[in-house]
Amino acid sequence: MTDLLINGGYLVAAVLFIFGLKGLTHPRTAVRGNLLGSCGMLLAIVITLTDQGIVGFEVILAGIVIGAAIGAVLAVKIEMTSMPELVALFNGFGGIASVLVAGAALIESTLNGGVPFTQVTVAIAASGLIGAVTFWGSLVAFGKLKGLINENAVLFSGQQVINAVLAIIALALSAGVIIDPSNLMLYWGLVAVASLLGVLLVIPIGGADMPVVVALLNSYSGLAAAATGFVLSNNVLIITGSLVGASGLILTEIMCRAMNRSLTNVLFGVLAPTGGGATADEVYAGRVKSASPEEVALLFDAARRVAIVPGYGMAVSQAQHPVANLASVLNERGIEVEYAVHPVAGRMPGHMNVLLAEADVPYEALKDMDDINPYIDQIDVALIIGANDVVNPLARTDPTSAIAGMPIIDVDKAKTVVIIKRSLSPGFAGIPNPLFALDNSLMLFGDGKKMVLDIIAALKDT
Repeated sequence: MTDLLINGGYLVAAVLFIFGLKGLTHPRTAVRGNLLGSCGMLLAIVITLTDQGIVGFEVILAGIVIGAAIGAVLAVKIEMTSMPELVALFNGFGGIASVLVAGAALIESTLNGGVPFTQVTVAIAASGLIGAVTFWGSLVAFGKLKGLINENAVLFSGQQVINAVLAIIALALSAGVIIDPSNLMLYWGLVAVASLLGVLLVIPIGGADMPVVVALLNSYSGLAAAATGFVLSNNVLIITGSLVGASGLILTEIMCRAMNRSLTNVLFGVLAPTGGGATADEVYAGRVKSASPEEVALLFDAARRVAIVPGYGMAVSQAQHPVANLASVLNERGIEVEYAVHPVAGRMPGHMNVLLAEADVPYEALKDMDDINPYIDQIDVALIIGANDVVNPLARTDPTSAIAGMPIIDVDKAKTVVIIKRSLSPGFAGIPNPLFALDNSLMLFGDGKKMVLDIIAALKDT
């Protein structure tokens, strides 16, 4: 009867996870999806801890209170611009948890000369291998996103050969763990080699491709959790890990298509830029035209159709609320306003959607890249706020560029383009953007939030 109740509770938790993921597919149901997923996790944790009989309800309650306090502080303190770094850390925590749990299970099962089942040792080896790669790869991704280490691709001679050798050694050590689980040094040796492999797989990937890597590491953390579920014979952990692993891999594939990257290259850490290209001086060469907020306001006064293209600069300056106010002012004047959102604008999928939703921008006003590109030549004014690589026409024109073939928002085809940026500095890809020097482009240099507020003030004065 007890087993029936426990497995029934796990089934309810799994259903909540599935409905939670379904809810996250649309902004209107995202909050409910988060709540369902959180309730499922709470139920799974409580059932697992009470089933083991190791701790009492008072300890479980204390853990929930402490965890909720830490989560609340992170929710309040972490800016949206730092959310990708936090996601990378979460992935890493999932990986190291799998490594430690699998190691503890191996020690426990081999005490007093015990021999675990082959299924368990295979799962332990998988947990150690995938978990260690996830943890250290996630730490490198965190460091690149945070600027603690060089965000550019780190390359050296024979890199892929070394990775291949490390992968073979890791597989050999995994086989050793399966054959001789009593030799704990084999497991920790596997963890050490996998840790080095995790670092070397991520360091050759530049900042422009880091969102793809974070999504892939998320998938890895799910696979490690699923393997740990087999170690512990825990059904809900197997289901949860499988859901995270599958959804992370699907997201990675979607992002690869959005950035014209190969999933195989992501898996083996070969996303380095393909060529140097022209320098900033060669691209701009005194052709950049600067504008003032008043001049931009006059452009809007004569416009009938406007597209706002948000990017990382909007997130950094927290300009989403002024942007929404600007759209309202333009709407009051009979000007149609749409938001052109690139799938990987910012530093993570959906980054811009979340920021704009925070400012109560109607979801119907958000247009995907594929939806707006066919008629972007009918846009009178395209206002870009901090976006760079996702609007760089080199993706279409230069096959040697780091972003060659990457689908972009074709803002250069709009009648007039206004770019709000602090400077002409490049984006994550580290290449100049010829859009800034086109005849139909104007640069509005300054902080995104301040410039949008100045435009609003100028509009109200006209």
